[in-house]
Formats: sequence, structure tokens, C-alpha cells
Amino acid sequence: MRKLLVATVALAALVETPALAADMAAPVYKAPSPPAPIFSWTGFYIGGELGGAWANGHVTDSLFGLNVSSNHDGWLGGGVVGYNYQTSNVVFGIEGDFDWTSLNATGNGVFVPGVGTLQASAKTNWITTVAGRVGFAADRTLFYVKGGGGGAGNSASITNLTTGAAISASNTNSGWLLGGGLEYAFTPNWSG
Repeated sequence: MRKLLVATVALAALVETPALAADMAAPVYKAPSPPAPIFSWTGFYIGGELGGAWANGHVTDSLFGLNVSSNHDGWLGGGVVGYNYQTSNVVFGIEGDFDWTSLNATGNGVFVPGVGTLQASAKTNWITTVAGRVGFAADRTLFYVKGGGGGAGNSASITNLTTGAAISASNTNSGWLLGGGLEYAFTPNWSG
């Protein structure tokens, strides 16, 4: 019986042999994924603009004492270029834009005895601005205020519809601007 017990223990030792450390495979450790890059508004940018505009105009003819006022609206389109610098959640920037417009108006005409029918027209040809801005960035969303100056190229004319004679003038008006907005970065290179 003793032989049977020794044989059983020997057989069990062969079957249930514990693994030795040298026989074990080294555990595989996977490095953690790097954190997602933090979005930054810092850098130069260039873009396009398309929108609507409205204006009111007033033409005074000192020769005949005619006054013509008009309100008109239209489209504008052009380009913008700028630079932003972000520190923490605060963004500082400067930008300039230039837009062409379709803002124009033509009056119905006024009959002046002995002269003919006079018709006035006015047009805003272009608008440009330069502004500084400061904002608060919440990742890809930027809330900002801006302020600066701008100018508009205008022209006006008075035409005698009876004779075809016309006089015209053009000027550049300047002024200030103050505004605010919200910008969202859809991708690292596209925002609106």
C-alpha cells in the first residue's frame, strides 16, 4: 500500500506542478493614452465675410435747396485677417476687414420749374474696419467684445432727367465701432 501512495503522490506532483516564476510570461502593460490636446485660439487667421447691411443717407443740394433722404439695405462681402493670443482662458486679438457693398438708393425725382426733373442717388461702395478684441475662451467657444475704427467709401449724384446733366461727389466717412460676439471653432482651422 505504501508503494501505491508514493506512486499517487508522484503522479499528483507531475500533474499539479506549480509554475515557477521563470516559467511565467511577463505581464503586458499598456501606456495610458495621452490627454487630448487643449484647444488654443492663438495664431493668425484669414477668412471671408458675407452678410447684410443697412444705411440711411441724406443729400442736400445747396444750389436749388433740395433735400433728399433715403434708407436702404443690401449685402456686403469681403475678407478679414487677424491675430489672436491666448493666455489661460483670456484671448487678445486684433483684426481688420474690407467689404464691398450693394448699398445704394435712387430717389423718384423732383420737378424744379425752369430746370427739369432732378433725381438723387447715393451709394456706399465699401466698408473697412480695424479693431482690437478681448474675449473669454471656453475650449472651442470664444465670447468676445471688440472696439476700433472704420471707414466707408460713399458716392452721390444728382441727375437732371430732362437734360441728362449730372453732378456727383464722393467721400470717405470714418467713425468708431463697438461690438461683441460669439465664435465657435468647428475644427482646429475652421470657425464661425
